[in-house]
Amino acid sequence: MTFNRKFVMRFICCFIILSIGVLATACGGEPEEMSPGEPTEELSAILSDPPSVNPFDHHLDSAPDDGCERIRIHSVGPLRKVFNDSNHVQLVAAQQLGFPPIQSGEDIMRLRRPVVRVESCEEYYLEELTHSFPYLVPEAAQFLKEIGRAFNDSLQARGGGAYRLKVTSVLRTPATVKKLRRVNRNATEESTHSYGTTFDISYSKFICDDASAPHRSFEDLKNLLAEILYKFREEGRCYVKFEYRQSCFHITTRPTSK
Repeated sequence: MTFNRKFVMRFICCFIILSIGVLATACGGEPEEMSPGEPTEELSAILSDPPSVNPFDHHLDSAPDDGCERIRIHSVGPLRKVFNDSNHVQLVAAQQLGFPPIQSGEDIMRLRRPVVRVESCEEYYLEELTHSFPYLVPEAAQFLKEIGRAFNDSLQARGGGAYRLKVTSVLRTPATVKKLRRVNRNATEESTHSYGTTFDISYSKFICDDASAPHRSFEDLKNLLAEILYKFREEGRCYVKFEYRQSCFHITTRPTSK
């Protein structure tokens, strides 16, 4: 068994709660009105470890927006055209590398893939999740760190700055996808996020850790990130979709030949 016991038990509890909610509705009771995020927040609390001190969760409340110094950027072209890998293409890769979408506690017990919990670190900041859970297969978790490390190294090589990437979505279940589709019509029903291979990185917001470091514009940081993703994509490491409405790069890790 490759899953740790705590992870399995959290998911089992999660689906027990979901089942109770479905039964209550099926028995004729009027479902209680709740905002789209409430059920997901409840599930996130079940799946998350008890609050612990993580120094990488701390950051400035806002990034400095004055005196920004430009970064030398190597344009990769129009981002919506360059990063336009279809959901079908990404889905094939996700199915090859990841695990089947988790529908029940029994699905958890049958999984034969290890799972890594992701959290804020030196390479990136994980925002508070409302429609996903902080887990990825090891290859995707490692690749996410590689992207963050490449971003940091490139930024330092071009004059510095204390910025980190902001990860906005990770593992989703069919239940959280359904809830997300109520508030985001662009969310596809057959989501690659359900396979533990896919994550979203914001291109409109970055985390600033030190106001005394050189100030950079988010536009330059976005294009710097695009350079890095373009390189990894050309190397066959990932598929990328530029999500205009959600202001993020939707990234699916590809299986690599050994």
